[in-house]
Amino acid sequence: MNRILIEAGEIQNGRVELRDNRADHIRNVLGATVGQPLKIGVADGKLGSGEVVRCDASGVELVLTLEGESPKPWCDLILAMPRPRVLKRLWAQVAALGVGRLFLIHAARVEACYFSSHGLLPETYRPLLIEGLMQAGTTQVPEIFIEPKLKRFAELRLPAIAAGAVCFIAHPDAVPSAESGWPTVSDGRRPVIAVGPEGGWIDDEVALFEAHGFRRLSLGRRILRTDTACVALLATLGQVYDPIDASFNCAGGLPPLRKPAGV
Repeated sequence: MNRILIEAGEIQNGRVELRDNRADHIRNVLGATVGQPLKIGVADGKLGSGEVVRCDASGVELVLTLEGESPKPWCDLILAMPRPRVLKRLWAQVAALGVGRLFLIHAARVEACYFSSHGLLPETYRPLLIEGLMQAGTTQVPEIFIEPKLKRFAELRLPAIAAGAVCFIAHPDAVPSAESGWPTVSDGRRPVIAVGPEGGWIDDEVALFEAHGFRRLSLGRRILRTDTACVALLATLGQVYDPIDASFNCAGGLPPLRKPAGV
């Protein structure tokens, strides 16, 4: 954890009391003591600091100062529904890498039963999104949209998603990143990235996205797993579209979280 995230409903009179894994992390990994400031953020809210006023076996209590703004998500991701265990690995990653909206859609090579997974329940995936945000040190929780009908998604949602955006579809026969054709400078538009199933998009699906202005991009000739492709694409395009704010890492005026001596 590079920033402890709390929910707005946990704050009482400018204080928060933690008794879960966050308290364990503060006690056992950070070795926090009374009076120590920690980096804090409120889910979908501000950044700031929390001064430890109690730290014992029963929990950790912090007095909060919240005044910083978190970096905003920089892209949207359209993802053909992966296998449940792959999606479980991806929740934290997409949050950490700056996805603002995640659209989980059907495709020809997606099993319909994936949409009945208990992993799609908010109470299952939200803690994983929060985990990713705490790793990245940001607070904006991605919005999740589950679209089990590709045709309906294409007709009702895709035009609005693509409007005013710069749109990419991952496809192995496109121009690879090491060659000309990949974006090197942001034009100010928000990126939308579409990643297919591990079996790939079929031609009709590629044509559907291209009809809405999506251009093909490839990471090379090797066929990647869905989670690998998502992380690689987001990291590569983030170098262009995710602006670096030098003040962010010091938001709240605090030093980075540290481990106690000897750990």
